[in-house]
Amino acid sequence: MAKRKMSLAQKINVLRAGVMGANDGILSVAGIVVGVAVATSNSFSILISGLSGSLAGTISMCMGEYVSVSTQKDFEKMAIIAEKQHLEDDLDGVRQDMVNRYLAQEIDPQLANKAADELLGDDALDNVVQEKYGFNPKEFTSPHEAAIASFIAFPTGSILPMLAVTLSPVKMRIVATIVAVLIALAITGYVAAVLGDSNRVKSAIRNVVSGMMTMGVTFLIGQLFAR
Repeated sequence: MAKRKMSLAQKINVLRAGVMGANDGILSVAGIVVGVAVATSNSFSILISGLSGSLAGTISMCMGEYVSVSTQKDFEKMAIIAEKQHLEDDLDGVRQDMVNRYLAQEIDPQLANKAADELLGDDALDNVVQEKYGFNPKEFTSPHEAAIASFIAFPTGSILPMLAVTLSPVKMRIVATIVAVLIALAITGYVAAVLGDSNRVKSAIRNVVSGMMTMGVTFLIGQLFAR
């Protein structure tokens, strides 16, 4: 049996889930272990809290990705069914809607009509769906692939703060963990921007700032319990 080849859009979907899963793993578990480390110097307690957070986060992220992408896939299927029925019931109406959308974009009327005729030729359903909704009917996003990517990425990302806080000297563990986490967040923010074709520096800074705020809140909570 031939192995299914993933399209670029499907690969990006998996990479997105992986990068976001790793980012959340780093940030969520870092917040937990920093807060606990402030409240107690017991390495075992810190490690157990981190492991618990990692397990809970992994399951939550995995199920969240599955439900989210499944909902998207259901919408895509319903859109295809609706457009198929629309084409069967009112082909002229579909054509006029398409022409009107082009005219609204100030495209020349002659060119708009020509484009509509060509799109409604071969593979009319695929062309209409892609033109109207912006996705390829032959390339559904996979909830299973997104869930698996998140399932692997979240605990992988959570390893960094747990190692930093448990392996560092007691007096340095908070600082070492914060520095390691901020570097990792800058990297995941940058990668996320590359995948989304957005501003790399802005994304990295935003990720680092959100990480600092999260760890700051948990640090203060840990201080309260430490007293």
